[in-house]
Amino acid sequence: MLPNVKPITIKERFSLLFLEKGELDVIDGSFVLVDKNGVRTQIPVGSVACLMLEPGTRVSHASVVLAAKVGCLLIWVGEAAVRLYSAGQPGGARADRLLYQAKLALDDEARRKVVRKMYEIRFNEPISDLCSVEQMRGMEGARVKKMYELLAKRYKLDWHGRSYDPYNWDDSNIQNKCLSSATSCLYGVTEAAILAAGYSPAIGFIHTGKPRSFVYDIADLFKFETVIPVAFQVAAENIPEPERVVRLRCRDAFRETRLLKKIIPAIEEVLASGGFELPEMPPESIPPAIPNDRGLEDVGHRS
Repeated sequence: MLPNVKPITIKERFSLLFLEKGELDVIDGSFVLVDKNGVRTQIPVGSVACLMLEPGTRVSHASVVLAAKVGCLLIWVGEAAVRLYSAGQPGGARADRLLYQAKLALDDEARRKVVRKMYEIRFNEPISDLCSVEQMRGMEGARVKKMYELLAKRYKLDWHGRSYDPYNWDDSNIQNKCLSSATSCLYGVTEAAILAAGYSPAIGFIHTGKPRSFVYDIADLFKFETVIPVAFQVAAENIPEPERVVRLRCRDAFRETRLLKKIIPAIEEVLASGGFELPEMPPESIPPAIPNDRGLEDVGHRS
């Protein structure tokens, strides 16, 4: 019998935990990771936004149910979390927000307004209404390239551009390995917030055509204030297990910047710039036969 739980808001949670080499289960009402020797480590699943499950992790049905109840996203990742294979859905999937997001993405003018707002947040300056999406992308490319060069220079690292081949991981240099690990952490937390708020990770505005296009859109708003400097700093230290150190420092950076308090408001802000309102329920629609329990009246949970 699973415990009766009451979720806490996303903004009040820890960002993420990485788990490996053990079995997730619910034992005596507690969410635990059990290693090969039978040692249990209790996981505060209700106060974590997402759990990143690395190779060697097995998950019981009961643990998935409990994670879903408390709104914790389970994400299956590769070694050092540089690949993201699958994710469970902790909440969200609200039809009004999905329809709202899709309507904005399908309207050319609304989409351009949303894209412009995203770039204004990233550049910290207004952008002319006359700029096309292609022009804004060109501006972004030049600025991002310059930011990478400046950070590499600050930390005295050789820099020959951003490159990442998931099938030849060992061939990457330390800078790109650290960057891949860092951005993977950010994508996990961002996807947890997007799903919790009721939106689709796939319906993007700048990025399109991928299962996590909107994750990349929103993560880019915070990338250079959180994980990118961490990645360059760790790469410059030339220490053992740099990917693990990157993950730990990204977690600290998320806490210091209060990232989880910012993501959902940022999503609402950029989508509101499109000029559309959330759709009303059609008068002829049929309500659910079994209504949901009253929620927390918070955007980060089902209601």
